[in-house]
Amino acid sequence: MADYDIIIIGSGPGGYVAAIRAAQLGFRTAIVEREHLAGICSNWGCIPTKALLRSAEILHYGQHAKDYGLTLEGSFKADLDAVVKRSRGIAVRMNNGVQFLMKKNKVDVIWGEARLTKANTIVVAPTGKPAMQPQGPIPKGAKGEGTYTADHIIVATGARPRVLPGLEPDGKLIWTYFEALVPPAMPKSLVVMGSGAIGIEFASFYRTLGAEVTVVEVMPQVVPVEDAEIGAFARKAFEKQGIKILTSTKVTKVEKGPNSITAHVEDDKGNKQTIQAERMISAVGVVANVENLGLEALGVKLDRGVIAIDGLCRTNVKGIYAIGDVAGPPMLAHKAEHEGVICVEAIKGLHPHPMDKTMIPGCTYCHPQIASVGLTEARAKEAGHQLKVGRFNFVANGKAVALGEDSGMVKTIFDAKTGKLLGAHMVGPEVTELIQGFVVAMNLETTEEELMHTIFPHPTLSETMKEAVLDAYGKVLNA
Repeated sequence: MADYDIIIIGSGPGGYVAAIRAAQLGFRTAIVEREHLAGICSNWGCIPTKALLRSAEILHYGQHAKDYGLTLEGSFKADLDAVVKRSRGIAVRMNNGVQFLMKKNKVDVIWGEARLTKANTIVVAPTGKPAMQPQGPIPKGAKGEGTYTADHIIVATGARPRVLPGLEPDGKLIWTYFEALVPPAMPKSLVVMGSGAIGIEFASFYRTLGAEVTVVEVMPQVVPVEDAEIGAFARKAFEKQGIKILTSTKVTKVEKGPNSITAHVEDDKGNKQTIQAERMISAVGVVANVENLGLEALGVKLDRGVIAIDGLCRTNVKGIYAIGDVAGPPMLAHKAEHEGVICVEAIKGLHPHPMDKTMIPGCTYCHPQIASVGLTEARAKEAGHQLKVGRFNFVANGKAVALGEDSGMVKTIFDAKTGKLLGAHMVGPEVTELIQGFVVAMNLETTEEELMHTIFPHPTLSETMKEAVLDAYGKVLNA
């Protein structure tokens, strides 16, 4: 008899959620973690970055208090050490929460680095650095080094920052998101290489705190995965804030000084220039953690650097599964969580729906926020759809005007023949909260007629969503 029914390698959002669901379904479950429970998301990604951005948001409102008829006495400025301390404290709180959930659900935590030796066996070795619970080193007697067996093994090892040859982060002058989260001092100037979610969020944070920021993006638009109109709208908003943006441009070389860098950049027409700054953030994507797991020896198939899986997270080797970033894009925490549930429920025989990646929302927490789900207009056209496209600007929304946040737009894309909602794209205040309305609509296969007959409360930002639907069919009311 195996030691466990299910062992999960990695305790990020995919891994720990899979462990909880497995325990709920009666599986004897263990999770292996080499460093911190809750993974990158809670410790170094999703949550602590949002804590930083919240501080920046409040600073922004304080700096614009007069716009709201308010006067702040004395100085109103950022205390960087306090901002970072708050962010790290929130990471610890989330880490503690996952620790509690493992105990509550009777999931064994095995500390160390796991390697598959058979389809049902892992060997756990020390990581070479001390594994940590949020309150300190793991207690004596905790499970760790050894050999463990399970009927099913789920790989949830996540991803790490991508490194470009010749532009390797050094932790001092060239940062990844790890260093950018805990700066020892506020840089006066910053180059951000890459304008995906990670890059643009840090650009937004540091610019709000006063740094001169230049974003260098190799693609023709910022936030390149988003709809082109949304990207163009966002770019204007970023530039209005003072962020300098260079698109269709790549960093070719970085020269390091004692306390600054000189970035050599070149655009797609061959024009070259140099940018001097105190620091650079490398935000050119992430790479799946597939190394040193024993996958190759067992014949587990990889595809373009990630573990190949089917719709139920099964690899080509029976008994081995993969979820989250290590199983490919989109590399998002909520995708990992959902895959964890799908994977475990499939093992149980509950027949869950396979993952539909077209219905995974994406959110970027810059200022203004960006959110989307489904196909962009370009992708919808490429797929052969005849379209009806609606747009509505926040400037015509009463709640947005009252909030003093009237810069934004909502774009909806429908199939002209069926009325099926193919995609929704938003930029503006709180759109990361609003997008779920369209996600639910798409999952329920809602048509434009049903959305039009839905009553949206007034005054709310959500009214922009209905107006964008109405606009697609020539029925917009407030524009």
